[in-house]
Amino acid sequence: MSGWGLGWFGGGAAKKKDAPKNAILGLRSTLEMLTKREKHLQNQMEEQDAIARKYVSTNKTAAKAALRRKKQYEHALEQTSAQMMTVEREISSIETANINKETLDAMKNASAAMKHIHGGLTIDKVDQTMEELHDQHAIGEEIAEALTQGAMANGVDEDELDEEFAELQQEELDNKMLKTGTVPVSDQVHRLPAVAHGEIRTRVEEEDEEEELRKLQAEMAM
Repeated sequence: MSGWGLGWFGGGAAKKKDAPKNAILGLRSTLEMLTKREKHLQNQMEEQDAIARKYVSTNKTAAKAALRRKKQYEHALEQTSAQMMTVEREISSIETANINKETLDAMKNASAAMKHIHGGLTIDKVDQTMEELHDQHAIGEEIAEALTQGAMANGVDEDELDEEFAELQQEELDNKMLKTGTVPVSDQVHRLPAVAHGEIRTRVEEEDEEEELRKLQAEMAM
């Protein structure tokens, strides 16, 4: 008895699940039968039309009887075409409804999965976790600073740093002068040899003497 009950409920669930599929299969089978009937009726109409044409001049009764049968087949063909349209519309409706159901079921499953994932999560828990991470990062930075503080403070001479920095500046300036081909004025003055200074001074004195001589000659000419 219990086995019969389980089989009944299980079978009912399976039938419900397969109902759309079975309905579509049945409708497609009906559509196939109607398609064959449509083709048969078209052939019958063509045959009766041929008979009517054959006897149109020789046997009026036979020709009219053929036309009458043709009209009957034509009416049956119209009904068959309408039935085919109805079946095709139902197939499309069931397929669309089944797709909608499958989509809805998938969305329900997705919603249930999201609820399961977020079941143990709250905004407060997230905020608490982020705050704890921030605290741990701060502790790590303090530990790193404490470990490196002693090493950074030992053996550092500010005078040596200033001297090294000045050398780097001078080296950078020399490199720029070599690239541009120019030398600072101060460097030119300091680099002139002592003989050059004497030559410049002698040249200036000679120019002054020549100027005084020209002035004297001018006065004598007057």
